[in-house]
Amino acid sequence: MSAFLLAWHFLTAVPLTRRHQATTMEQFANSMAWFPTVGLVIGLTLAASATALDLILPRNVVDWMLILLLVLLTRGLHLDGLADTLDGWAGGRTSKERLEIMRDPRIGAFGAIGLVLALGLRQAGLFGLPDSGRWAMIATMPLLGRWAMVVGGVAAPYARADGGLAHPFLAHLAGRHVLMATAVPAVWLIWWFGPIGTLSILVLVAVVIRVVTALSLRLCGGVTGDVFGMMNEIAEVAFLVAGPLCLEMR
Repeated sequence: MSAFLLAWHFLTAVPLTRRHQATTMEQFANSMAWFPTVGLVIGLTLAASATALDLILPRNVVDWMLILLLVLLTRGLHLDGLADTLDGWAGGRTSKERLEIMRDPRIGAFGAIGLVLALGLRQAGLFGLPDSGRWAMIATMPLLGRWAMVVGGVAAPYARADGGLAHPFLAHLAGRHVLMATAVPAVWLIWWFGPIGTLSILVLVAVVIRVVTALSLRLCGGVTGDVFGMMNEIAEVAFLVAGPLCLEMR
């Protein structure tokens, strides 16, 4: 339960208890096994909200309301990571320069463009969901985004020598945490998408995210909390685009 609470308070803006801080690196790593579970709770909240809002608002308005709710639930943490990472990767010539830019709280041109594209693609993906699978797709989206962070972080060093927000989570992250984190997505996806659809979704997300990890290793010498945010955003958008095809594989 302590590992779940740590994951919950790291990934959301909703406080469940005042006492949730980990005392060891191992506890931080253990909490990552719960990332997809937290994502599923967020997803179910979004899906329930969509069901209610669809009764009174047009579909395109509902989609933007869901995006707003997701930002509020997560403090916009992952969107901020996406913007910072794009600014750093595009604006620096060396690993040191890129990491320095990524720490700058100001947003640059590349970060702003990335945010516009990410939000626009997400809204387009939500609007294009088929009615028959809309509820399941909305609920699954945050689950896969959090699972992607676990897959992207395993066997990847932290980029900053002086540590940072994501360093405690990566220090003892191992294959067993990935296996534990995969249990919930696997069961959930098989129920809604069937075995073939599930395999297709997990492979797609894993391949895309490991490419992001490889790029981060090349450009920054490792991953950071901002890169985790980018992984989440890319995984969610990729799922919204490709997910409807997987629904047909049931």
